[in-house]
Amino acid sequence: MAVPKIKTDAAEARIAALQVPEGGGWITAARGDALSRLRAIGLPGRRDEYWKYTQPDSLIAPEAIRAAVFENDEGPMFADIDRLKVVFVDGVFDADASDDLAQAGLEIERLETAGQADIHWAKDLYGVLESHGQTPVQRPLAALNTGFARDGVIIRATGKAVKPVNLVYLHESDSSDAILHHCIKLEKGADLTILENGPAAARFNKVMEVDIAEGAAFHHVRTQGRDHERRAVTHVFARLGAESTFKSFTVTVNGMLTRNECVIELTGDDAIAHVAGAVVGDGDFLHDDTVFITHDAQRCESRQVFKKVLRNGATGVFQGKILVKKDAQKTDGYQISQALLLDEDAQFYAKPELEIYADDVICSHGSTSGAIDDEALFYLRSRGIPESEAQDLLVLAFLAEAIEEIEDSAIANDILARLEGWLGRRRR
Repeated sequence: MAVPKIKTDAAEARIAALQVPEGGGWITAARGDALSRLRAIGLPGRRDEYWKYTQPDSLIAPEAIRAAVFENDEGPMFADIDRLKVVFVDGVFDADASDDLAQAGLEIERLETAGQADIHWAKDLYGVLESHGQTPVQRPLAALNTGFARDGVIIRATGKAVKPVNLVYLHESDSSDAILHHCIKLEKGADLTILENGPAAARFNKVMEVDIAEGAAFHHVRTQGRDHERRAVTHVFARLGAESTFKSFTVTVNGMLTRNECVIELTGDDAIAHVAGAVVGDGDFLHDDTVFITHDAQRCESRQVFKKVLRNGATGVFQGKILVKKDAQKTDGYQISQALLLDEDAQFYAKPELEIYADDVICSHGSTSGAIDDEALFYLRSRGIPESEAQDLLVLAFLAEAIEEIEDSAIANDILARLEGWLGRRRR
């Protein structure tokens, strides 16, 4: 089928506004392949099946829309955790604000540095999972990222990491247009935690490719918030080996447009993949979670748990699919997406999907949206709790199932406290 001219024209306009970074042979080839993919599929439009709920115009335009930098007096996320900080300001690495990468207890370097070599182990990962993830659903903004990303982190873990790696994204320019690409490889039995936080830029395009070998465990906690006028599209591509674990949680507040895509393939028996998100949106706010999990091995488990609280015209989107291939017997797949609409102006669109070719599986999905429970609200008010505070308590209880997916209780409690503060500042 021919690609519509409007999609290819949009791709060429975006490409013309960017410059392919210089690099060694391996990354130059990967970038060239990515640009070929992008030109072949074009950039997304509202007529695309997986973009019909989310207007991509501001994500594909040649220039980023300006986004005001938001100032607050809240302390930085994860500040009380012993972690290795890697700081990017508007997509540019800040060596002075970052910790010494040599202290990580694992192999870690910048993409810009690794990309100057003619040969590097990242050749087998950079753009590989992204390319594989283009089927059966095209993800052109991820191909754009692979073609033009100048920096990011390249990490290889061979054992249990001494401390988490915290990727901090700071926003200082109201016109910044940041593109970052991270490659993370966990060898057999390794264990690594990645923390991400910060508004990043006026417009942010990020890809993370994660290859998890047999028996390894990858934990990922991400917070997106603060600057309300920001726009972002992110992709996580993960490949899981036998008896490996992938767990990712994202909390999002603020932001005019955020689309988080997660593409996971369970290729080894007895692998586990959990993806969860908690979202609180107010006003001119659209948040889209799009998840595609493929079971291609036996006795694997996947969970998708997404909760969104929306008001004042905010919009939430969830598109989640579980694909179980023919030989993926004993699959256990669970998917739930729920929205709490705090007024009649808020909207929630859900598209849960199951595609199953094996005959010995347990798979379920559910999606609901509704208002605050009047009986629960009355009960709390009858105990002397003001209505606005009672509503906040019910909102936090609603989000709890998603937040419980975080294994580190200290991080979970910190996120709950920050959500409570955010709700308190927006009481009517």
